[in-house]
Amino acid sequence: MKIIITQSEAVEKGIWPQVRTSFGLTKEDEVWEQEQFILTEEQAREWGLIR
Repeated sequence: MKIIITQSEAVEKGIWPQVRTSFGLTKEDEVWEQEQFILTEEQAREWGLIR
């Protein structure tokens, strides 16, 4: 299963630093609020998005 999350949702849920690191983004990279990221089921579980 794949989980899709936007940048704004990741910020809201407090996992943006993990998402940013996982996708190799730095603080200087421009990211749109509605930009989507596809997470694996394992990542989503690890970050508390699903049980």
